[in-house]
Amino acid sequence: MKNTQRKWFYLIILSLVWGSSFILIKKALNGLSPLQLGSLRIIFASLFLFSIAHRKIAKIKKKEWKWIAISAILGTFVPAFLFAFAETEIDSAVASILNSTTPIMTLLLGAALFSIGFSKNQLVGVAVGLMGSFMLIWSGSEVNPNQNYWYTGLVLFASICYAINVNIIKRHLQTVPALAITVGHFVVIFVPALVVLLFSGFFTEATFQSPKLIPALGYLLLLAVVGTGLAKALFNALVQLSTPVFASSVTYTIPIIALFWGLLDGEQFTLFQLGAAAVILVGVLLVNKS
Repeated sequence: MKNTQRKWFYLIILSLVWGSSFILIKKALNGLSPLQLGSLRIIFASLFLFSIAHRKIAKIKKKEWKWIAISAILGTFVPAFLFAFAETEIDSAVASILNSTTPIMTLLLGAALFSIGFSKNQLVGVAVGLMGSFMLIWSGSEVNPNQNYWYTGLVLFASICYAINVNIIKRHLQTVPALAITVGHFVVIFVPALVVLLFSGFFTEATFQSPKLIPALGYLLLLAVVGTGLAKALFNALVQLSTPVFASSVTYTIPIIALFWGLLDGEQFTLFQLGAAAVILVGVLLVNKS
């Protein structure tokens, strides 16, 4: 498979996986608190990756661990909790839509902090995709006026974290194998996640007696292994294979999958939102037009 075909294949797979992650977070929150969900998600993903790829740690040089640590905190640790808290107040589809701001953050921060250039097509594509995202947000606020939109700020902050992360990987970790970066991330954040879990109230009699715990852990296990562990490795490979803006444009297609799952789960969906999703896809095509 050629690199051009491979990067689009990776983009499609990540869209399906991460687009489904938001509904999994929503379902897991039925039996877990945001702190429990975020920490257990990291712990489960860590154990999975350590079991299959612990030897990849040797691929990371001593001088690269600083960037691995920063990338781990911004790209995995902090967003895991931000999305968990955000979805206690806003729909899973709305959270995925707001996540679409990542590419424009990537473009702007890449230019400002990392001296990474961009083309006119990329700028126009990001603007079009972002316009489609705001159309979806506006429509969602009309359909669900009782949602607390202050919590959308948590998702926007996560987008900024993601944007810095992809630029760090492209600028400072380009020569490190994608799976090694992923395992390195979880080496860094595994212990902090354990500490958060210990203080989250998870190890109490009330938690273990709850009938909602087992289903929630099932959703969380799927989220951690596929949506975090495997998907992170695939995403890191995509960043190295393409550009930060192309890799982050996965956040344009994620809302389409998330909206589909939200519809199945009873969340509101309108024809206007469908049109906005089409605008987002146009943005993706413009961002990646040669």
